[in-house]
Amino acid sequence: MTGRDGGADISPIGNAPVVVLVRPQLADNIGGVARAMANGGLFNLRLVAPRDGWPQEKAWRNASGADRILDAATVHASVADAVADLHRVFATCPRPRHIIKPLLTARGAAAELRDLEARGLDSGLLFGPERAGLDNDDMAHADSLIRYPLNPAFMSLNLAQAVMVMAYEWWISADTTPPRTLMTNETHVATKGELENFLTHLVTELDACGFLRNLPKRPGMVRNIRHLFERGEVTEQELRTLHGMVTELARGRGR
Repeated sequence: MTGRDGGADISPIGNAPVVVLVRPQLADNIGGVARAMANGGLFNLRLVAPRDGWPQEKAWRNASGADRILDAATVHASVADAVADLHRVFATCPRPRHIIKPLLTARGAAAELRDLEARGLDSGLLFGPERAGLDNDDMAHADSLIRYPLNPAFMSLNLAQAVMVMAYEWWISADTTPPRTLMTNETHVATKGELENFLTHLVTELDACGFLRNLPKRPGMVRNIRHLFERGEVTEQELRTLHGMVTELARGRGR
């Protein structure tokens, strides 16, 4: 192949599952699959009887820098040959079939794949042709089936999207990123002392301007103001801004 510079510095990560594309039809889709694999930390790609042969420059153009996955991809004449060295094989199955096998969601399959990885066993994921998917003979090589729990009224995915779902579930199954964080950049979440200093400033000025002049209601109003600021992770920078606002309002009242 020509016109490629190697793309991103992608390499295998651990004993990740092999992605096997069975009779893929379009080079563009193979490139999209490589891109999805790279996002999820998958590297090993095997092609079974690609319709238009291999390699094809269009795949690299559509891989968005995931060139090394395509460079290392291997071509096989049959599913049996492509999975011969694997211990467990999972087949994606978008439509119900008259087959008796364990049926997993993408998340359930990712959990089993991680267990296989921990045990040092090699695994693979079968994805069928774009139009028809895997046939019964293809799925006969699989130990388990995977079906994505999507909107039953519309479950249409292209090949790269189907691979992306599994790549994401594989990656997220071992990811330790907190589900929620607060981006503070150059500032920090205000301490209780910093917040108390601001609330004292605010209440002092509210008393001075007469906002808290209803003495029977004043304690409840002050509590409500405190609850307003205590229930969120206000940052030190935001408090400085609020201090400035209160100061300027007080100066305006003086004028």
